[in-house]
Amino acid sequence: MSLETPVKIREFQRKLYRKAKQEPSYRFYLLYDKICREDILRHAYQLAKANAGAPGVDGESFLAIEQQGSDEWLAALRQELIEERYRPQAVRRVMIPKPHGGERPLGIPTIRDRVVQTAAKLVVEPIFEADLEPNAYGYRPRRSAQDAVRKVHELLVQGYTDVLDADLSKYFDTIPHAELMQCVARRISDRRVLHLIKMWLTAAVMEQDDRGSWHNLGRNRQGTPQGGVISPLLANLYLNRFLKYFRLQGKSKIWRAEIVSYADDFVILAQRSVQQWAAHQARAWTQQTMTRLGLTLNESKTSIRDALHEDFDFLGYTFGPRYWWKTGHRYTAARPSKKSIQRLTAAVYDLLRPRVTAPWAEVRNRLNATLRGWQNYFRQGSVSRAYTIVNRYVEQRVRSFLRRRHLSSGVRGTRRFSTETIFGVLGVHRCARSGEPAWAFP
Repeated sequence: MSLETPVKIREFQRKLYRKAKQEPSYRFYLLYDKICREDILRHAYQLAKANAGAPGVDGESFLAIEQQGSDEWLAALRQELIEERYRPQAVRRVMIPKPHGGERPLGIPTIRDRVVQTAAKLVVEPIFEADLEPNAYGYRPRRSAQDAVRKVHELLVQGYTDVLDADLSKYFDTIPHAELMQCVARRISDRRVLHLIKMWLTAAVMEQDDRGSWHNLGRNRQGTPQGGVISPLLANLYLNRFLKYFRLQGKSKIWRAEIVSYADDFVILAQRSVQQWAAHQARAWTQQTMTRLGLTLNESKTSIRDALHEDFDFLGYTFGPRYWWKTGHRYTAARPSKKSIQRLTAAVYDLLRPRVTAPWAEVRNRLNATLRGWQNYFRQGSVSRAYTIVNRYVEQRVRSFLRRRHLSSGVRGTRRFSTETIFGVLGVHRCARSGEPAWAFP
């Protein structure tokens, strides 16, 4: 859910951005009182509420706050900030399974900390936004992963076909605090704002065991917790050092290469016709630069690809050579990756398990929300084959689910829940190309 930023706040953000853009060396002060502004805190609360999320270590929910009175709750929080009595609470750590094995830690701040972080982000983001390199697309206003995908495809078409597909090991968890705070302090001189950010970075971490007991894991010594509202902005700010160094070193001209990044996921694309080994040089240089930044390039997941003959994955898409079936003509295209399709089919399977007893309308709405969300992201490039795979799988799972629920087996069940019935009468979403009616059947 997105909320429109109030005009007064938007105007204030524009002023900060213009000032930062016009004066690259200017350091901002007296920002703390802006974070304490009633309208900014109120909008921050609404944004945090819209994003929902689980309670933190204090167990406080938005429902409890609303029952207590959000105005009184916000007034008390604002007073804490004004009197500089505010201290972040511990971050609740939960382990989230990765799609292909392993786990990643997710830090869940309390609602009060989420609100203050959101307020701080509203104030400082325009300042840092003015400094971020144009080839960074992650977690930025008016930019998206789809923009990054389009840019990669444009570069491939232009002949940038030697690709360094890079991966950083636990980027969010390994950002060094001292160097990160230097990046922040280069633009912000308000000690109170710097203190806020430092407190969030070093907040204690707590985990809850199977018995419900809490365990204090101590203060965070490095990294910015995934799950914190301000963490993506800080992560962008630190990786910007790498992107900026690439530009200042003149690597674009030397290697005829370009970077496209989304958070910690980035690729370097070079023109083979100009310098055949540019991608290899880029790999060695990237390794050295990341080491200097206190980061680690994951060697096992970092590779060089010739996009004229090999595929590579980026942001859920697979890029590589394709052949026109009529003429055999080769072209470079993007399509939803196998992993992306597998994740979707796994989600569909979970929604239509035999144990699901919810009414059909509820099941269908959840299923359609999942399918529409996936299609809204995967709507670029060669999508027809992926859509066909998804539609066939959805049809099979829905038919099996309904036959089991209505005790309609065999041919009778197949006829009762035909393709037209599933995607037409029953209203299941069918993935379709742009301009193609969703109810059209192959």
